[in-house]
Amino acid sequence: FHYQPRSSRQYVVTSRNPLSPGSVAVLCPLHMAAGGVSGCGCKGVRSCLLCEPAVRELPKESVQTKSFIYIPKKGIALGVENTNSAGWWFPFPGVCLIEDFVTENEERDMVHTMDMDEWRLSQSGRRKQDFGPKVNFKKQKIKVGSFTGLPNFSKVLWERMKTHTVLEEFLPVEQCNLDYNSDRGSAIDPHFDDSWLWGERLVSLNLLSDTVLTMTNSSTDILQLLSSGNLSGEPNEILDLNGKYSSHLNNEQCALQDFASHNGTQTTLVPCSEVEVAICLPRRSLVVLYGKARYSWKHAIHRQHITQRRICSTFRELSVEFMPGGIQEKLGQILLEIALGFQGNSV
Repeated sequence: FHYQPRSSRQYVVTSRNPLSPGSVAVLCPLHMAAGGVSGCGCKGVRSCLLCEPAVRELPKESVQTKSFIYIPKKGIALGVENTNSAGWWFPFPGVCLIEDFVTENEERDMVHTMDMDEWRLSQSGRRKQDFGPKVNFKKQKIKVGSFTGLPNFSKVLWERMKTHTVLEEFLPVEQCNLDYNSDRGSAIDPHFDDSWLWGERLVSLNLLSDTVLTMTNSSTDILQLLSSGNLSGEPNEILDLNGKYSSHLNNEQCALQDFASHNGTQTTLVPCSEVEVAICLPRRSLVVLYGKARYSWKHAIHRQHITQRRICSTFRELSVEFMPGGIQEKLGQILLEIALGFQGNSV
């Protein structure tokens, strides 16, 4: 799968007709009108190929984004070749990528089972199936209601997840299946998942096609980059294989400075807001986001990275507020008992 960094992209958002460089769809009034657009679930500023009627020019970006690719075996983000980030790297903790998590036969059977159920229209050209409680995140209210648990076919996935260290004691309470298709211009904007109800680990299974998960950070923090000139092996002084900082290193910035000084490595500082990290997701792989990748970096799937049909199944766990000792422990126990019965229908 070839990753195309932002600096070399020809457009921001595509449309049914070829667009000039730097063009994007205008907010469509059709999906705010009664009846909307047939087959479109977009609302507000969201749009897809079914509801985008026109394009407009965007102002040129004053700052060019620095593009990096996540290297799973090293737990680092490495500058993309032939871009302004080439030759630099930085630690990118909080990601675990497990390739070939399911077999081709398992993938076929799961997708067949999903397609036997109803796909409901969602935002930005997606379709969805939800297996979880009804939640009003703004008012922080939960209705158990028609929640009947996770689907039966997910039980074997959960048992397999627990064999990996990063997912020990993982208790999924919600599963959301999203159907992406290039014909609809499917995408999902940069966002943080809720942290009131959902816990630290976000687990996503990527089916039917390769794609790219794009990570961005809109904070005012400064990021220290290190020269990759002498990055010949694993940077074990700082990272373990899961991309976590070693337990004896408490200060990230000092750890990087010590590493650079010890290895004679050149460093430079850039704003986090100028950096994007591409996590390439192979077909049938499982990705886990936690720690900084979960709470400091937004994640997105851009339209140009959906080249054919793609299904993503995302599993979420409860936050500490709903776990033993939390103020909503009893409700959390009820939700888990239902979820892990694996007798669920989409809601």
